[in-house]
Amino acid sequence: MTRIAVLISGHGSNLQAILDAAAGGALPGVEVALVVANRREALGIDRAIRAGVPVVYFPLAPYRQAGRPRTDYDSDLAGILQAFAIQWAVLAGWMHLLSEAFFARFGRQVLNLHPALPGQFPGTGAIARAYAAAQRGEIDRTGVMVHRVPDAGVDAGPVVLQEEVPIRAGETLASLEARIHAVEHRLLVEALRRVL
Repeated sequence: MTRIAVLISGHGSNLQAILDAAAGGALPGVEVALVVANRREALGIDRAIRAGVPVVYFPLAPYRQAGRPRTDYDSDLAGILQAFAIQWAVLAGWMHLLSEAFFARFGRQVLNLHPALPGQFPGTGAIARAYAAAQRGEIDRTGVMVHRVPDAGVDAGPVVLQEEVPIRAGETLASLEARIHAVEHRLLVEALRRVL
């Protein structure tokens, strides 16, 4: 079995897609062995608990309050994954960049999901920024990508899978978000199947 950790910051719908796929046999040989959340209010924590997956709540704030460098946090995060014998980390709505301190200790077996096409709308708020660009007539499509994370770059790295999502005339931001999330859930599971 390949032991993976899913790192989350929020709702955890992509985590749920992975949990469902693993439970349903769509990810043979893959075990979700750990969920790490950096926000106490992350709804994904409850999803993990219901699935019987160990959860570690690991916030950055105590490091900042103690004046410790970000590299300490990243190194300690890698240590947590190592303690659970994790082989791959999946960033599914994880809202922190990983530094070289993480990669030096854990390795580069990391996948990230981003709701945009390669090179477009890196960072937070990608869906809303794409929607705004469409309203200005600059684009008529956006997308989703799953990529490897080799370094501290923002939503950059070798792409495993990507899929375009057209932006429909007259649709709301909420409807675009819902369609993108549906693609995310499917694409992330397929990327995991291919890589692992």
